[in-house]
This record gives sequence, C-alpha cells and structure tokens, in this order.
Amino acid sequence: MNTENLKFLQKTLLNLGFGEQVNKQLEKNMENKVPEFALSAKHEFNQQKVDYNLHFKAGENQEMYFFNKFDASLGKGTDKQQDQTFYINKGNGVTAKEAFNLMEGRAVYKQLYNREGEGYHAWLQLDDKNLTPGGNKEIRRFNENYGFDLDAVLKGKGIKELNTPEGTDNLYRSLKKGNVQQITVDRNGTDQKYYISASPQFKTVDLYDHQQKRIKREELLKPEQIQKTGKTQKKNEEQKEGLPEKKPRRQNKMSA
Repeated sequence: MNTENLKFLQKTLLNLGFGEQVNKQLEKNMENKVPEFALSAKHEFNQQKVDYNLHFKAGENQEMYFFNKFDASLGKGTDKQQDQTFYINKGNGVTAKEAFNLMEGRAVYKQLYNREGEGYHAWLQLDDKNLTPGGNKEIRRFNENYGFDLDAVLKGKGIKELNTPEGTDNLYRSLKKGNVQQITVDRNGTDQKYYISASPQFKTVDLYDHQQKRIKREELLKPEQIQKTGKTQKKNEEQKEGLPEKKPRRQNKMSA
C-alpha cells in the first residue's frame, strides 16, 4: 500500500470536512487493493442530517487511489429528499458543509480551474430547473465578470461586523461558504439583529429576521436613510415641544 497516497487522501477528507470518519475503512480497502469502493459518512447541520457516499477508485496499477466524487443526500427517506453528486479535482472541491448549503439553495464562492489548469473564482449555485443526463442539478457559475461585488453590496449599510478587519473577514468568509450569517445593524442607537446570505444571481443579499424567515431587502436601510429619518423625527419632536411655549408668548404680547 502506498502510505503517501493514503496520507494525501486522509488530508483531503479532513480539508473537505469529513474528518476521520472513514479513515480505517479507507486504509482497509487500500490494503486489500479493492479496485473501486464507496464509503459512507454522516453530518448534521442546523438540525438537518446529510448522508454522504464517498467514491474512491484505484489507478491502472492499483498503487494510487483517487477520491473522485461524493454523493450527498439531504432529508433522506422523506418526500423532500434531495440528492446531488459533487466532483473532486486533485483534492479540491466543495466541502461537506458547502454541499449542504448548496442543496439548501444558497451560493458558495470557490476557486475553480479551466481546462488549461488556470485558476479563477466564481460563485456556484444549483439550478433547480435544469438537470444533467444523470439527474444531477446543473451548477450555475457567476464569475467575477458577472458583476456581483459582496463588499459593494454590504458597505454603507451600518453593519457593525464591518467595523473591524477581523469582523469583516469572518463575515465574508462565512457568506462565501454559503452560510446564513447573523449581522448587527445600528437603528437610531439600537442594535437590530438580522441574518443574511449571498445572492450573486441578483447581485445582492437575501435578508432574514431573527427566526431566519425571509424579509424584504429594503429593511436593510442605508445609513443616509437612517440619519435622515432620525433627523426628521428629532425635528418633529422639537416642533411639538416648542408649540406650547410659543402660544403663551403670543398671548403676552397681545395683552401688553
């Protein structure tokens, strides 16, 4: 058995979020020189279970094994079951958690490679309306030329997490993995909690309330609007407060 090959595959599984669940089975199959095999793994995200089948195949001389793809099944055994196959290229690909997020309908930002081996970045999202001949959902790609700029979308919305480099990095990293991420917005001196997820197709973000129910994007007001609203409200309050004072003054002049 090629121990270097085994270590590489185990590291790949770790990087893709499968941990050490199948390490012993992987080693056993490689020792027995099984030409092709699939290993089962499980995860749970947001109280939802995902079942995986990880596919391995030996090269021509059976000295090298390759992790080519994995099948993911969300809601297995229910009428809402979703199945999708994700392909691995030289140890790189969608992670276990990213696969879940994609199957939930969200987008994931990944580095991809063209036929010439040149790298580029793109947002990936499953297409519910178009299937491959094998029954897989087509994967839509929105590259940098498409025009979705996450920083431009979020900048200037009063999001407190963007006030520090660490907070900005954590927020962007989470959104690029396809997560629904909590944010804090200043509403006239009061912290308001929201959840957002990236929506590259429409060049914006989806907005959710504290129960993660979808709400209108307009709820995420710009600071200019917040400031204007605050000033208008303050002016109205001042006018209301000043009215009772003006009336007595006018009466005093008239009596004089």
